[in-house]
Amino acid sequence: MEEMPGADDNGALPDGGDPETSHVDGLDVTECTRCEALVESRSRIVNGTGPDDAALVFVGEAPGAREDEQGEPFVGRSGGVLDDALRDAGLSRADVRITNCVRCRPPENRDPHVEELANCRGYLELELDRLDPDLIVTLGKVPAEHLLERDVGVTAAAGDTHEIEIRGEPRLVMVSVHPAATLYDRSQEETFARTIRAAAEYVDDGGQQQLGDF
Repeated sequence: MEEMPGADDNGALPDGGDPETSHVDGLDVTECTRCEALVESRSRIVNGTGPDDAALVFVGEAPGAREDEQGEPFVGRSGGVLDDALRDAGLSRADVRITNCVRCRPPENRDPHVEELANCRGYLELELDRLDPDLIVTLGKVPAEHLLERDVGVTAAAGDTHEIEIRGEPRLVMVSVHPAATLYDRSQEETFARTIRAAAEYVDDGGQQQLGDF
């Protein structure tokens, strides 16, 4: 475990130390008490799953009840939709990394608050930095707006790519609707499937393919 000296119970370090590397083991956060409401709501910290050298990373917003119970992102109905789309694109969960902006379940499955997203941002950035993926796909409005730091209409923007900077390095982000959207609005099914196919094709080409409108 990469343990930084002098960390307090919240993972904060004095004298300009990097708070994001305290209580972190590889890509996993092992301890955090920054968000009181989430600490009370969670049964565990839900870290990302998938290979530590994944070229394709999916980022959701936060764990739900099923994810909190099983300790893995996207294992409910939304996870089934994502699994099907990955399979149709020639991939499986074993090929990709799946993580969340916030690693602890919010009370009553509400959206994470701005301060909760901010508290967990460093952990997400550290994970993405260490993964060094070819492409990051945001699943839904919350992660898209969190990483792009602006308002995003995800249905209209699905499949669009944007370059951002994370820990001093350029990263390519593709916007996607949330897989749950396809459960409530069948018109989103093809939009979601096309986005996942485009992401799979991009990483299969080693990041050399030009991404454009579909």
